[in-house]
Amino acid sequence: MFAVVRTGGKQYRVAAGDKIVVEKLGGEAGDSVTLSDVLLAGEGADLKSVAGLTVAAEIVAQAKGEKVIVFKKRRRHNYRRKNGHRQNHTILKIVSIGDAA
Repeated sequence: MFAVVRTGGKQYRVAAGDKIVVEKLGGEAGDSVTLSDVLLAGEGADLKSVAGLTVAAEIVAQAKGEKVIVFKKRRRHNYRRKNGHRQNHTILKIVSIGDAA
């Protein structure tokens, strides 16, 4: 069974046992997380109702993404700015897809 969930402004297609990298969620490694914003669910080509459906996940780790360099320059004005950014991520392992019970 698969589901499409929305978290952090993005959508992810998940199934039990999958590992996904999402925007930072609160919690420590080993904590359980419930993703309740399920947009679509199904098995094979059959779609199922998403009313009351949730996805249970476990936090594997809190990590940072690759460094992105932000470089600004205005030519002939002696203006240069270099800045770096590393986005915080949470690695989730999907435990199960089922009803909120």
